[in-house]
Amino acid sequence: MPCQELVELVTAYLDGSLPAADRERLEAHLKLCDPCITYIEQFRETIAASGHLHVDDLPPETQDELLRLFRDWQAA
Repeated sequence: MPCQELVELVTAYLDGSLPAADRERLEAHLKLCDPCITYIEQFRETIAASGHLHVDDLPPETQDELLRLFRDWQAA
């Protein structure tokens, strides 16, 4: 599995909805790729930290910037 494919599947992997065959391929990749291990760990930390944030905690301009960044990332 190429690193880019792992990045595309990380959300499904972490929420447990990734099909078993893909999960096995992803986990095999993680055994060989330290940067992807770091990426997964950072993603988990982000999820844990964001569980403490509420939309009302972010100024409107920050919300707009995050949405813009996400849209730009999706378009790439």
